[in-house]
Amino acid sequence: MNTLESLPVMLDDVLEAQKLLDGIITRTPVESSRALGAMVGGEVFLKCENLQRAGSFKVRGAYVRMAKLSPAEKKRGVVAASAGNHAQGVAVAAKSLGIKARIYMPLGVALPKLAATRSHGAEVVLHGHNVDEALAEAKRYADETGAVFVHPFDDVDIVAGQGTVGLEILEQIPNVDTILMGVGGGGLLAGVAVAVKARAKELGREIRIIGVQAENAAAYPPSLAADALVPLKRVSTMADGIAVGRPGQLPFSIIRELVDDVVTVSEDALARALIFLLERTKMVVEPAGAVGVAALMEGKIENPGTVAVVLSGGNIDPMLMLKVIQRGLSAAGRYMTVRMMLDDRPGSLATIARIIAENDANVTGLDHTRVGGSISMGDVSITVNLETKGHEHCEQVLAALRAEGFQPIVVH
Repeated sequence: MNTLESLPVMLDDVLEAQKLLDGIITRTPVESSRALGAMVGGEVFLKCENLQRAGSFKVRGAYVRMAKLSPAEKKRGVVAASAGNHAQGVAVAAKSLGIKARIYMPLGVALPKLAATRSHGAEVVLHGHNVDEALAEAKRYADETGAVFVHPFDDVDIVAGQGTVGLEILEQIPNVDTILMGVGGGGLLAGVAVAVKARAKELGREIRIIGVQAENAAAYPPSLAADALVPLKRVSTMADGIAVGRPGQLPFSIIRELVDDVVTVSEDALARALIFLLERTKMVVEPAGAVGVAALMEGKIENPGTVAVVLSGGNIDPMLMLKVIQRGLSAAGRYMTVRMMLDDRPGSLATIARIIAENDANVTGLDHTRVGGSISMGDVSITVNLETKGHEHCEQVLAALRAEGFQPIVVH
């Protein structure tokens, strides 16, 4: 039996979803990136789902799922659980369809995401300390009240709705060879794979579909290797939109058949990708939306040809952005913090300042401490934040300090 004809979601499902979404969602633009193209030796295009309604692709699947409810189900309302994008997608879709929505979000959820979800008209209930606890409470509420539970990825209609991203990519970039996107539970990757692989077969072409995960939240590689769902014991990544410890059963059954590869990227690579997108493409993208760019920048994709990278979302907390920018600059050698012990005598600090100035680095912050558990009498601890121009420049500054007898320790 043909694999494409035996899957739980097929091309016809995605085409039906596309009709339902006509006039509801934004047909997001595709932007070329010459800088990324130069890095990989081919054309690179960015599919800007960060510009989608509610800031991510999630509204696609949520709307399709709810539009297909019966009148009785719509009357009972819907319930979901999320720390961000799925919550906003469900809220927007529910408002468009006139359905009451109740969203469970964990305590401590980012304020911008909480405010945005409420602004779309959903009732938000804060519960639990993580998404799993919020999810359990949402399911309990559904069982108790009859409200329809809208799963973020483990649902046929959700997967079909997300797959419409793939149809748009094929229409906008007919010569695409490789499509990259982040993967958490797997709804987007599974849906795009169904749409693109079926269309490619009709055209007699090969188009590679590759998923990307943060290496500290990568449940798919071990699951694919074992041909079974392998839950992670711990998930820790700035890419909260794909911080899923267990793949969805439905998406996994599709991904293992159709997806060519799932690769991982480091947190530093993610931070560098976000900085690149801000500086070179003027795109505000959340970490989960930048993993495909990180994979290209890290050389994780061999012979990519003409590439489409899905920037899956742009809902980033400004406080997280501050931290990510600092980490990204540090990873690129453009920001460095050093700590040194000095003799507490006049002129020591002036010498440090002279060396830094002579080597064309810029001081952005300084901490001068005489008292502390590890500081001896007559010594002073100094911590200097520096703006630098790359890894070689960092080494130049450190070498100049050492040549003058100082022993700088790099903190960042």
